[in-house]
Amino acid sequence: MKSILIVEDDQSIANLQKDYLEISGFSVTIAGSGAEGLKALQEKEYDLLLLDIMLPGMDGFEVLKKIRESSDIPVLIVSARQEEIYKINGLGLGADDYITKPFSSGELVARVNAHLNKFERLKERFENRNEGSKLIIRGLEIQKDSRRVFVNGNEVTMAQKEFDLLLFLVQNANRVFGKEELFERIWGLDALGDASTVTVHIARIREKIEANPSKPQYIDTVWGSGYRFRV
Repeated sequence: MKSILIVEDDQSIANLQKDYLEISGFSVTIAGSGAEGLKALQEKEYDLLLLDIMLPGMDGFEVLKKIRESSDIPVLIVSARQEEIYKINGLGLGADDYITKPFSSGELVARVNAHLNKFERLKERFENRNEGSKLIIRGLEIQKDSRRVFVNGNEVTMAQKEFDLLLFLVQNANRVFGKEELFERIWGLDALGDASTVTVHIARIREKIEANPSKPQYIDTVWGSGYRFRV
C-alpha cells in the first residue's frame, strides 16, 4: 500500500483529500503545518507528498526547499492560488505538479497515480541500467570490477574504504543509513575505530565527486538519521 503525506492546515480540505485517497487504496497521514510535515518525513518514508502553499509559520515554498535538499519524493502542490507566479515558483523549486483548488476526486487520484507510476518507472530504469559491472548516475560512473570511479569522464582516485562506502550507498540508492550501520557494513563489527570514521570518509568522497561539496548532489546528509545516495 502506497503511503501519502498531506500537509494542509485546513482540516476539512485535508480530510476530503484523505477520504478520496483512502477510498482508492492509499495509506494517508495529515500534518497541519510545514514543521509537522517535515517532522513526519524524518520519522517515516512516504511515497508522495501533497503540499499546500499557505501554511502557518513556514509556508509551502519553504517546506519544499527543505525537502529538496535531501529527498526526491514526488511533491504535488495543492493550492487555491491560481496566479501563474505561484505555479512557476512551485515548479521551479522542484514540485512535480500543481493542482488548484477546488479539484475533483478523480483529478486528484489520477494525478497522484500518474506521478507514483512515473517515479516507479524512473527507479526501475535506474536499477536495470545498473545491474551490470558499471553504475552510471548523472555523470558519476563506477566500474565495480576494476574499482575505478569517473566524474564527467575524468577519473578520480578512491581509497579502498572510500570506494567500498560509495559503492554500497549507490547500490542502496535512496535508502538512509546511520553512521553506525555504515561502519558495521563497510569496516565490520571487529574493526578498530568508530562511526566518526564514516563522517570523515563521506567528506573525502564528496570532495572527489561533488562539484560543490557544501551543497552535495549525490550524497545527502539526512538530519538526525545519517546519509543517503540520491538518485
